[in-house]
Amino acid sequence: MPMTDRTDRMILSVLQREGRITNLELAERVGLSPTATSERMRRLLREGFVTGFGARLDPHRLGFGLLVFVEVLLDKTTPDVFTRFAEAVNRAPEVLECHMVAGGFDYLVKTRVRDMAAYRRFLGDVLLALPGVRETRTYAVMEEVKSDGLLPL
Repeated sequence: MPMTDRTDRMILSVLQREGRITNLELAERVGLSPTATSERMRRLLREGFVTGFGARLDPHRLGFGLLVFVEVLLDKTTPDVFTRFAEAVNRAPEVLECHMVAGGFDYLVKTRVRDMAAYRRFLGDVLLALPGVRETRTYAVMEEVKSDGLLPL
């Protein structure tokens, strides 16, 4: 569902950078009254344009310094294998993101761990134990060039 106008995009752009902004500050930034801004915010939430609010945490300060992407190839590509794999991934708190992809493998998994030894444990205890996993390829991140996750509104 497309956004209705430029003001909605301005509100969303500010919110994704400053989720804790007050309604009054947001209204001033986008040139609306606080009441009109509040009404638009409620509509954007109700219509699913805003899916939640949260804090961005520093993974290094919290002991999750190693970012790893893993290509996962399944032994079979059938609906039941996809379903079992997806259900198991959703129960694995170490998996930050998991995407079914088109191409030479089936899923791309993103995880953060303390170090390479912790990744080795994750690989053996969690990832390779997931249903249907035949093969993995690991890509340890040496430098995060851009990771803000902001949409180009």
